[in-house]
Amino acid sequence: MERAIRRGDIYYAELNPVVGSEQGGIRPVLIISNDIGNSHSPTVIIAAITGKTQTKAKLPTHTEVKDVEGLDRDSIILLEQIRTIDKRRLREYMGTLDKRFLPAMDKALAISIGLNGYSHCPMKQGRLSASLPAHECCPLHDDSVQKKD
Repeated sequence: MERAIRRGDIYYAELNPVVGSEQGGIRPVLIISNDIGNSHSPTVIIAAITGKTQTKAKLPTHTEVKDVEGLDRDSIILLEQIRTIDKRRLREYMGTLDKRFLPAMDKALAISIGLNGYSHCPMKQGRLSASLPAHECCPLHDDSVQKKD
């Protein structure tokens, strides 16, 4: 019997052919599409995973994962490297992402696709209102960011 594909599952997938800076080759990917779509569609939405944790720039679209079933080393889920692929590109099932990583993954995904105010940051554009605390302008900033006078 074939295994049901679920959100949070990690598979090896064949991502070639690629163009430019797209992640390619046979590599681990995380299923990020919802389970209803996963059960009815011939395609799934995935995010590439890399084990190159020391050389990758730390971006807000990255989720670092450690001690994950199926991954042989600490890795980074690249939520800026998402794409829809045919299920036939999926190879072997590797494991399932621990639920403790889902909030960070969802935040990185929201940043990547511009949901929940992540796409129009007035601080980034130099238009921060004097009445708005810097850490509340958008979810990308924290208390360490200083407000413009």
